[in-house]
Amino acid sequence: MAGSSQKQPVVYELRHYILIAILALAVIGFGIRFLIDVNHEFLIYVVVVVTGAIIVALSHRKVQYPFACLVGLTVWAVLHLAGGGIKINGDVLYALILIPISETYSILRYDQVIHAWGFGTATLVMYALLANLVSPNDTRKFSFALLVVLAGIGLGAFNENIEFLLTVTLPQTGVGGYINTSLDLCANLFGAVVAVLLIRFRVISISR
Repeated sequence: MAGSSQKQPVVYELRHYILIAILALAVIGFGIRFLIDVNHEFLIYVVVVVTGAIIVALSHRKVQYPFACLVGLTVWAVLHLAGGGIKINGDVLYALILIPISETYSILRYDQVIHAWGFGTATLVMYALLANLVSPNDTRKFSFALLVVLAGIGLGAFNENIEFLLTVTLPQTGVGGYINTSLDLCANLFGAVVAVLLIRFRVISISR
């Protein structure tokens, strides 16, 4: 079984410290920006990012997250903070339409791209975690791929719960309404499926 094999001791390399430095600069820079703007919503997200980073750092010795996952998580955190901290024509980056695909729905927004990236990365993390519990042959089964996708979009649904709590506790947020939530969930699903396909066809290697 994959879960019973001995893991090599974790070795922190220069590339790991580079990711830490990038994340620290983003947190400090955007954190100051949110303080100046009195942006309570994204100040909360700064706390979430820092908390998540601490959890990953403390659990890394045991879990040994693949470097591809760490890169994905770092990029996600930076792009997420940038989405609320950078403004274009008076609107935050999260509201920016990157490609006007639909006249009915706000597609394709920066927000949806970050959702697809973020929960695609979350799916990679879930793949790495669950793969340690089964044999290599089991990871090639459709049932395992389905389980990993469901785990990834489950995290995405939990994120929507957090956003709902923000709308309840804060006087004003940029979360959006029901349609925005539905589009976010669709983007999460797209990212999760693409992540599994990239692993399946060996475009991305979840190796340490």
